[in-house]
Amino acid sequence: MKTSKFFFVLILCLSLFSFILEISANLSAAGMTSIRVLKKAEIEDDKMLLGKIAMIKGEDSELVQKLRAIVVGSAPLPGKSRRIDEHYIKIRLKQNGVDLSRIILQVPEKNEISRGFIEISRERIEKIAMDFIYKKIPYERNRARVKEIRINRSVVLPKGSVTCKVVSPPNMDFFGLIPLSISFNVNGRFQKKVSVTVDIEVLTEVVVTKRPIGRYKMITEDDICLQKRDMSNLSSNIITNSEDVLGKRAKRTINAKTVLRADLVEFPFLVRRGDIVSIIAESDSLRITALGEVKEKGRKGQRIRVVNLDSKKGIYARVLDSNTVVVNF
Repeated sequence: MKTSKFFFVLILCLSLFSFILEISANLSAAGMTSIRVLKKAEIEDDKMLLGKIAMIKGEDSELVQKLRAIVVGSAPLPGKSRRIDEHYIKIRLKQNGVDLSRIILQVPEKNEISRGFIEISRERIEKIAMDFIYKKIPYERNRARVKEIRINRSVVLPKGSVTCKVVSPPNMDFFGLIPLSISFNVNGRFQKKVSVTVDIEVLTEVVVTKRPIGRYKMITEDDICLQKRDMSNLSSNIITNSEDVLGKRAKRTINAKTVLRADLVEFPFLVRRGDIVSIIAESDSLRITALGEVKEKGRKGQRIRVVNLDSKKGIYARVLDSNTVVVNF
């Protein structure tokens, strides 16, 4: 019986002691401001405000507002996180003129401050590049296609309103390998730039040899055909019209399946030095003919020197065919 009484008195004393301690703590906390750092917090700005990473309570509303606006430090990069300790926060409070004797600070041993982010995937960047190419490309859609897009990585940005701008080098032909630059802005502020390379195929009809053509051999319709080829693999002086080849000859031996260029073919010489030709001099109302002697070899359309056999005077005339030259006046 005595033992039961003893335990009852002991429990009563302990309860009374705890109650006294709580009253004492409340009395000592009167007029104090508490800062309780969260175990986990996500922020969206470039700077960490104390009010974004901690619960701040107190009777002094002016002090509470001041504490909430204190910049604790730079925010981690988008998608990254960091930890802060009690000592670090106390330094920031002192730097801002806060009396630590009026502050109850609670910082969990393990805390994580992370930065909110938006990830622009490689697929999204690819679509941005393709939309730009197909809007700018100067060729018919059925002739052009994007073969490949090379992107180094996805892009991680802060949260906010995302806009982008695509820039290509000036005076681009938009075929072959095209380098693009895509700049990303968040809430109107530049954040990141990513490089993209686009490989564009543009098909065009070109004149191709069906069989080998010997040197100085005249080119006929049986020697050539039209085929579609990728412009990025062709030189600038390719021949796209059969009419520009027929009647000319190969300047050298040309293999089969060769895309013809202007430097591979030529008109044959129609006249040579010593040839006697008819000189035709004409205007809108007058036409005069005479015989002349050719002084240099020439192809169709070329201007060559000819001597009038009657007057013995040298003139320049354009070769019309193997028997005729023309002077315009």
